[in-house]
Amino acid sequence: MSSQLSFHNKASLPPQEIIDLFKRTFNDELYADEQSLEDLHKQIQQVKSHLYDREYITAFDDDLKRTAYCCRWSPSRAISYASLFAEFPEVADIIKCASGENKSVLCVGGGAGAELAAISSIFAPSRTFDSKYKTGTDDSKSKKTTLNVQLVDISDWSNVVTRLSNEIKSYWLYNNEHEYFNLKFTNCDILNTDQKDLKLPQLNLITSLFTTSELFMEQKAESIRFFQKLNKFCSTGCLLLIVESAGSYSHITVGSKKFPIQFLIDTILVGQRGHEQDGQWELLKQNDSIWYRTNNQLDYPIKLENMRFFYRLYRKK
Repeated sequence: MSSQLSFHNKASLPPQEIIDLFKRTFNDELYADEQSLEDLHKQIQQVKSHLYDREYITAFDDDLKRTAYCCRWSPSRAISYASLFAEFPEVADIIKCASGENKSVLCVGGGAGAELAAISSIFAPSRTFDSKYKTGTDDSKSKKTTLNVQLVDISDWSNVVTRLSNEIKSYWLYNNEHEYFNLKFTNCDILNTDQKDLKLPQLNLITSLFTTSELFMEQKAESIRFFQKLNKFCSTGCLLLIVESAGSYSHITVGSKKFPIQFLIDTILVGQRGHEQDGQWELLKQNDSIWYRTNNQLDYPIKLENMRFFYRLYRKK
């Protein structure tokens, strides 16, 4: 039986404000003339078809497709990610730099903007102390710490990331707080990227949201080596959050058998059943089926979707 994630966690900005971020960023596409809107929806259908056929590279091989995806799917994912990140105090504290130290986050496959919006929706109210987002305390020490966020994606989402980040800096980060939000987008294949470029030992949080299954379906052996690389190079205390579609869509074939992707990841990171102490990571929290349901009162020109997914939150020993 599925559980349900809260619609809004007070540690993040309200869902409508996150949705408004996308409305402002993609105003030219979402509120265009009739012909342009028709073209946008054609692009959306094209992307949807590619995703259904699991043609992930083709789905995002030009800027029109990437923008269409961001208009259609990223807002729903952003509000669900914001609620999920805020649900875990360990994750939210990293995003807010609550310890008073600089923090670093790596988002694997994070080019489409949902992770960026969700992280910013928690970071911004922790730094802004006007009447609108007042948190009750003004810790000058925490305000001077920096959150470093690196988005890595095999498709070139740089245009989308730039547009979203400009809106975030203009509307969510005040009093030069954008100087303490260090964003970097890297267009590369993470499976063939040197760990030095990813700065794995310096990371406090890694997210792989609706990306892990894609990696294993495209390159199984390389994906296993990537997670083994996390075993070797990530530092004690680093968190790893994996989110994927619940159900058979996230099953992968190993030999002649199909396995849930979470079973394989658990084995690589935590260890085989009964030998969990041998693994490099400990499993902090898990859920094999949870819903995030949107609210019909949210104002957005395209339908916002509910999501059912599973999650795993690990911590490096």
